[in-house]
Amino acid sequence: MKIGDKVRFLSETGGGVVAGYQGKNIVLVEDEDGFQIPTPVSEVVVVETDDYNIAKVHTGELKKKPNTQSSQNTPQKTEDDPADRPVTFRKPAVERKGGDALSAYIAFVPIDIKEMTKTRFETYFINDSNYYMSFTMMMAEGASWSLYEKGEVEPNTKLFLNEFGREDLNQLERFCVQILPYKRDKGFMLKPAVDIQFRIDPVKFYKLHTFADNDFFETPALIHTLIENDQQPKPLVIDAKKLKQQMYANPGATDTADVTERQGMVRRYEASQSKSKPMPRHQQTDVVVVDLHASELLETTAGMTPTDILNYQLGVFHKTLEQYKSKKGQKIVFIHGKGEGVLRQAIVRDLRYRYKSYPYQDASFQEYGYGATQVTIR
Repeated sequence: MKIGDKVRFLSETGGGVVAGYQGKNIVLVEDEDGFQIPTPVSEVVVVETDDYNIAKVHTGELKKKPNTQSSQNTPQKTEDDPADRPVTFRKPAVERKGGDALSAYIAFVPIDIKEMTKTRFETYFINDSNYYMSFTMMMAEGASWSLYEKGEVEPNTKLFLNEFGREDLNQLERFCVQILPYKRDKGFMLKPAVDIQFRIDPVKFYKLHTFADNDFFETPALIHTLIENDQQPKPLVIDAKKLKQQMYANPGATDTADVTERQGMVRRYEASQSKSKPMPRHQQTDVVVVDLHASELLETTAGMTPTDILNYQLGVFHKTLEQYKSKKGQKIVFIHGKGEGVLRQAIVRDLRYRYKSYPYQDASFQEYGYGATQVTIR
């Protein structure tokens, strides 16, 4: 038996062409679909025709009359025996230069970008690396978690997860994604598992500018980074208890001193940031809307503690009220999110003690979702 010979299987239907050998006792049989099937040499025979079911067998001896009992005396194995099932080779994953640095994203894509008030959205997991990624995606339900999606994503591909509508947004506020990266059939550098929590702001799904052009889809999409170039983004999920401990570490400080210190921290941070985003606000009739989410205010939160982030958000809050203080009757909506309520508590605290004359109330849920406060300048 040599490379190029046509062979058939003794214990299975089918056959192919000898493509090579693995050691002395295993022959690689390539079938008509191009898959190479490793098979013991004793389990294949050379044939003269492509019809592997009725082929005449080469015995290496002079041709003899067919023995009708030989096939009947050959022990037959059951079709359900896993050991008899041929094992096909998995095509190696397509790798790209520079792809050994992990990058993964969750993408939200409008189905009809032209109908933002009606469209539904598709969710994708994007694996932009040379590693396979086994992932679980969990959704917060109060203090507990429930499994939302799980699966495996091949290298340099994206995987469709599900479709949802705006009526589902309030249930999809907080997520945790865990990723285990690895490679198949080859050695690889060990990567740490990814474990990241993030929030989805329902308000963003009502804004066209939220969805931007990107490298993964032909249409605009909202891309949330899970890991990029082996670096996880600093989580925007703040531990409320830890943050309160940091805020009130000096119980002897007065409210005025506390506010002054926070303003000083904000000024120092602004001076060190040359690429921070402008304060996001837009005019809706006579209402000014300011989104205080850190992801809207800052290009990155790398190197910032939760207290730094909170102080920056409060700095934007103070600047906005200072800017409109002369416009009596002006309504300003601050979008702070529901979350753990830390930012809202800090805002309400300042409104009670520093801006006592400014009435405030929860903003319209229909327009801004949960987690927005409306302040009126007096």
